[in-house]
Amino acid sequence: MPTLIALFLAALWAGAQNALAGGGSFITLPALMLTGMDARAANITSTVALFPAQLVTGYTGRAGAQGAEGLSLKALFVISLIGGAIGGAILLLTPPSFFARLVPWLVLFATALFAWGSFLRKAPAAGEASLPPWAAALAQFVIAIYGGYFGGGIGLLMMAALTMAGLAVRAAGATKNVLAGVMNASAVALFVFSPDVHWLQVAIVAVGGSIGGWLGALMLVRVNEKALRIGVTAIGVALTIGLFVKAP
Repeated sequence: MPTLIALFLAALWAGAQNALAGGGSFITLPALMLTGMDARAANITSTVALFPAQLVTGYTGRAGAQGAEGLSLKALFVISLIGGAIGGAILLLTPPSFFARLVPWLVLFATALFAWGSFLRKAPAAGEASLPPWAAALAQFVIAIYGGYFGGGIGLLMMAALTMAGLAVRAAGATKNVLAGVMNASAVALFVFSPDVHWLQVAIVAVGGSIGGWLGALMLVRVNEKALRIGVTAIGVALTIGLFVKAP
């Protein structure tokens, strides 16, 4: 029971973190592993558990979503759906022991990506496309596969690709939220049949994450986002070190 209470509190934190600055999976992944799951089961369970809140976020901002020049929103939708399904299928075929060795590198990549997107990257001017439609489509397909497989940092990857394809930052943010829900929908459709999904933990994280997301949205104008991003990066670094130390 104390472990499940701690998981609920971690889910509250993760939901608020996602609403405020992103990086909530850095909280749910180790919290689920502490309940006794291996890394692959924790990743699958986390994806399923955080999906409802992600779906609500995408649906709420759907009016601002749009396609890029030469690449419609419908095309991005289909690309994300297919890529997410491929990534999810690859994850289900990945042996747990191999994923346990791989996950520290995935968290390291996601942490480095989060730090780059938060502190170093400069977004191009609105409407200034530096990616042709075919390259933007390919980038979204690769991001969707990665998203279905692991998912850490997909928001930053999509923001980079969509703004480089010519979308304004606000439109790219709304589009990113819709496409993240789409790619995870196809992965979740596969994961719900997996024995690696721990449904009690899914329920706890889903409720906690949704409440945390609502509270995070209310705090959005009062919280220092830079401090939050520094905190997420620090958590990612600590999690990476811990996973490498404990890696088989």
